[in-house]
Amino acid sequence: MATPEEAKALDELGFVILRDLIDEPWLKALRRRVEELFEQEGENAGHEFRTEPFARRLANLVDKGEVFERVAAHPKVLELVRHVLPGGFKLSSLNARSTLPFAAEPQPLHVDMGLLPDERGAAVCNSVWLLDDFTADNGATRFVPGSHRWGKNPRETLADPLAPHPDEILITAPAGTVVVYNAHIWHGGTANRTARHRRALHSFYVRRDLPQQQWQKKLLRPETQARLSPLLRDLLALDDPLNDTLSEATPGLSGFLPPRA
Repeated sequence: MATPEEAKALDELGFVILRDLIDEPWLKALRRRVEELFEQEGENAGHEFRTEPFARRLANLVDKGEVFERVAAHPKVLELVRHVLPGGFKLSSLNARSTLPFAAEPQPLHVDMGLLPDERGAAVCNSVWLLDDFTADNGATRFVPGSHRWGKNPRETLADPLAPHPDEILITAPAGTVVVYNAHIWHGGTANRTARHRRALHSFYVRRDLPQQQWQKKLLRPETQARLSPLLRDLLALDDPLNDTLSEATPGLSGFLPPRA
């Protein structure tokens, strides 16, 4: 389970790096299923969320294979999410992003869903699951350590959120690594200057009193909902009237997100 050092990294830096969290058989299964979905969905891939010119997208992954359920409900990741969101949380979305080869434009620095902490504290926590090595050349994620405590949105603060930040660091790590981060930290993907795709999953969590990025109850097929464990049903807020009310009141949630988030 999570160590005091890992919790401290989340508190002080805003992120923690968990190496070898995905074992080799699971990693191969995730890669295989992701590529199957890209092939099956073609130009419609990611349509439940968004498409983007410099990356392939997949969305609604809980509905697309039991191999993804372990991602959404990994106990160590959930423990670290609970450290960031101690008052309760739910899965907001489970998506994949694969940066295209020679994709030259980076993401702007952003905070997820454009949200800042409020009087209740942090609102969002995210995790990136490395299906490929993250290197200095293939679109690895950049973070500005400590920025989760600034209470500022880089899109409203910086003259150019696409530009390098003097305090940013690049997360370079082998496939199988998972990075859990307070999603108020300033972060963004970098340009892929290689000839290979750079694939990752994003298991994203939000506080219980806020709407999900993607309304899981509406996206999941009945047969998927019927087979989910009580833990996953609770994590996806499938039986939560408050979540239904929040989701009905906030249609088009992707509109809250920064472009290419």
